[in-house]
Amino acid sequence: MPKVVGVRFRKAGKIYYFDPGFLELKAGQDVIVETSRGLELGEVIQGAKEVNKSEIVPPLKPVRRLATEADYKRLAENKEKEKEAMTLCQEKIKKHKLNMKLVDVEYTFDHNKIVFYFTAEGRVDFRELVKDLAAVFRTRIELRQIGVRDEAKMLGGLGPCGRGLCCATFLGEFEPVSIRMAKEQSLSLNPTKISGICGRLMCCLRYEAGQYEDAREDFPEIGGVVITPNGEGKVVAQNIIKKSVTVELKESAKMQDFPVEEIEKISPGRNQGNHE
Repeated sequence: MPKVVGVRFRKAGKIYYFDPGFLELKAGQDVIVETSRGLELGEVIQGAKEVNKSEIVPPLKPVRRLATEADYKRLAENKEKEKEAMTLCQEKIKKHKLNMKLVDVEYTFDHNKIVFYFTAEGRVDFRELVKDLAAVFRTRIELRQIGVRDEAKMLGGLGPCGRGLCCATFLGEFEPVSIRMAKEQSLSLNPTKISGICGRLMCCLRYEAGQYEDAREDFPEIGGVVITPNGEGKVVAQNIIKKSVTVELKESAKMQDFPVEEIEKISPGRNQGNHE
């Protein structure tokens, strides 16, 4: 199995595998690696380990060396140039009256390319903009359209919980989130309450979805007929956190809560679809 190290180029960015060669690398070290875009400076997130070939996207690029003071100086210079490029590009966008929003600018470490990240509602004809930018910077120019989730990840911010956005602080990659996850957790389906600042479903809806799904296996279905200490009744609600169910008792028609362990019998003909 090939030996690799995991390197990240942005905070909470995706981790890429590289060949460490003869270098003894540990997590936390900064390195210069060879990528498809040229040389880049990144941080070792995962120390040397062996992985299956199926986990590697060929070709496996090498780690060139540990980062030096000169490399850090160049990185700082690039950050300053990115600010200047951002201002200039925004002026050019306004000049060409393009319906696009510039989100971020990134210089490759070796100045081989400048990448401009933007959002737009549809396709944008930015050919003239690219010509203008290339004439000013005299290097390769790439304009890359990104989605609203990527925009939130790049810009950061605070979520409804008051903490930094998950995508911008620790989530390396986005994973699918569905409205079913909110339903499983009995959350309000009001879009304003379950959407993040990007306007999409909050990533954190996924965190406990599996636990709720597993917990529901011990619960009678809503609509199912059960035997309680106070007689037979129909389940009208579940409370996964309290591990209880609300039952409408057959004789009195009263609603009463019971711990799920006190439910003695669940009817075999329970309704399987009401809690979807």
